[in-house]
Amino acid sequence: MDGQQLNRLLLETIGAWDPFGLGKDAYDVEAASVLQAVYETENARLLAARIQSIYEFAFDEPIPFPHCLKLARRLLELKQAASCPLP
Repeated sequence: MDGQQLNRLLLETIGAWDPFGLGKDAYDVEAASVLQAVYETENARLLAARIQSIYEFAFDEPIPFPHCLKLARRLLELKQAASCPLP
């Protein structure tokens, strides 16, 4: 999978996450920030904290950490799977 395909898959996954029930198109700016954060860490807990911070800053409402951690783990799994070459 090339970088563009991975980015599309990551953005689809982020976009499908609707923590405030506003619809998937309500988070474009946040999705871009989360995508950048995915490339800056391999640690799910650090990524989850970044996700939590990004959304809380934008919407002035906290998201429970376990929800962010679930998304972070999924995003890192996708990134890891994309970087592993097929045998």
